[in-house]
Amino acid sequence: MLSFLSNTRVYLAAGATDLRKSFDTLAGVVRESLRLDPLSGHLFVFTNSRKNRIKILFWDNTGWWLCAKRLEAGTLAWPASPTPSIELSSEELTLLLSGIDLSKTHRRPWLHRGAQNGSAQRDEKHSKPR
Repeated sequence: MLSFLSNTRVYLAAGATDLRKSFDTLAGVVRESLRLDPLSGHLFVFTNSRKNRIKILFWDNTGWWLCAKRLEAGTLAWPASPTPSIELSSEELTLLLSGIDLSKTHRRPWLHRGAQNGSAQRDEKHSKPR
């Protein structure tokens, strides 16, 4: 399994993407459709219409990485969204790639300490059920 820094964000492209696309054309989808910067170092995750394939695109400051997986059986439980992209935590990506349906899960509210000033704050982003 891949591992990333805690500040790495994960963006799922809502809906289906033509996975015949590769590095440059998927970067174009990130830029034009998702309105995000493909050179940010964040992960951009795509699936096909049958939800049995997945591609993850990211830039590591030296070049593009493109990871692909084809399920031999079954499908991914791809979250629905009215927006072009969905932001997930790296843990949620791991669950999605493990076959967990995120719509049937929720994150319990926890207290998080601010990295810079040590202040405490509630994790509002993940405190509501999906």
